[in-house]
Amino acid sequence: MKAIRVVRDAFFGELDARQRAALLSWLGFTGTFGLVRGITYSIKSGKGPFRNLSVGGEHLHHYMWGIGLLASVGAIAVHGEDAQRKHPAVATSYGSGLALIVDEFALLLDLKDVYWARQGRISVDLGIGGVSLAGSYFAALPLLRALRRDLGHVRQQEEGQDAEQGPAPA
Repeated sequence: MKAIRVVRDAFFGELDARQRAALLSWLGFTGTFGLVRGITYSIKSGKGPFRNLSVGGEHLHHYMWGIGLLASVGAIAVHGEDAQRKHPAVATSYGSGLALIVDEFALLLDLKDVYWARQGRISVDLGIGGVSLAGSYFAALPLLRALRRDLGHVRQQEEGQDAEQGPAPA
């Protein structure tokens, strides 16, 4: 329980509200992307409890659930109260919905079911690229904070020196 308290204190103490939402979105995206890739692989290999979902003989692709999640998040953003918009589930749902869509980006790009074909690789590259970029941002946050702090001190010193010298001659 102490570890949970330490993580919670760091989450709220080190990150502002936007960074917390971005982190939760990234975690939702990363977890969902990995989970969906694992589930679809198990479906393809015929292992595990999962099967394709179809209605009336028509396969339901998981990008549809992603669109539904993003539509729900959008509805909350437009019509929700401030407390609803800032709820952690909204940020996590946004990341999860985006992952469901990105995972089938190649299908949406060509309007062909190329999930397991060579062309489907673009979805994997896009997903892993997004996870990597956002993860790099969060890894760089301590450095970015230190730079902002140090540059602020430099600016204050320069402004103090300019004030001591007085106005520049005309």
